[in-house]
Amino acid sequence: MKVNEIVEFLKQKADAGYLAGMQRYSIDATHAIGVRLPELRKLAKTIKKNHQLALDLWDTGLHEARMLASLIDDPALVTEEQMDNWTKDFNSWDLCDQVCGNLFDRTPFAMSKALEFSSNKAEFIKRAGFVLMAEYAVHSKTATNESFIAIMPIIEREAWDNRNFVKKAVNWALRQIGKRNEILKAVAIQTAQNISKQDHKAAKWIASNALAELIITHS
Repeated sequence: MKVNEIVEFLKQKADAGYLAGMQRYSIDATHAIGVRLPELRKLAKTIKKNHQLALDLWDTGLHEARMLASLIDDPALVTEEQMDNWTKDFNSWDLCDQVCGNLFDRTPFAMSKALEFSSNKAEFIKRAGFVLMAEYAVHSKTATNESFIAIMPIIEREAWDNRNFVKKAVNWALRQIGKRNEILKAVAIQTAQNISKQDHKAAKWIASNALAELIITHS
C-alpha cells in the first residue's frame, strides 16, 4: 500500500465518536481523525515491516498515520537522528507511549536515548525518556540488573517534576523496573523511599504510588 492509499483507508475507519472521546483522555486530537488502536494494529499486520513507508507515514503529520508508523517500522533500521526527530513531534501522551513501546525500546539506542531524553525540558520528550525505561524493563530479555540500577539515580533526580505526563512516566519506570525481579524490587523500593523524602508534591505521589504496588508484590 502507498501512503495516500493508507490515509484514505484510515479515513474510512474514522469514528467521530472516538475522536471526540480522545479529548476526554487528554489526547491532542488536532491532527487526528479518530481511528481506534486495534484497527491500526490490524492494518499493521497486513502491511508488515517497512521502514521507508513508516518514515513517509510519519511525514504526513496525521496522528493515526504516525501511530501506524511505529507499528510497521523496523527497529534495526531506526537511527538516533530519527528518534530525535520523531520525539520532537510528540504532541500527546498516547503517541509518545506507542512509539516508545512499539519501536524505540527495541532499538540499540533505547537506554542511551532514555537517559538523554530524561533531562529534556519539553514535556513529551522528557516523558519519552521514562516511558522508554519502563518499556525496556518490560520487553528486554537480556538487559542486566546493573543497567537498571544505574538509572535509579536519574529516576530519583527527576521525581520533582510535577507535570502530569512526566510524573506518571517517572512512576511507571520505577514500578516496571521494580517488577522485573526480586533484586530490582528491593532497589526500586529503596529508591521510592528516598524519593518520598523530597519536598515536592510530585515526588511524594510517585513514591507512595510505587511503594503501594512494589511492597505488595515484594512481600
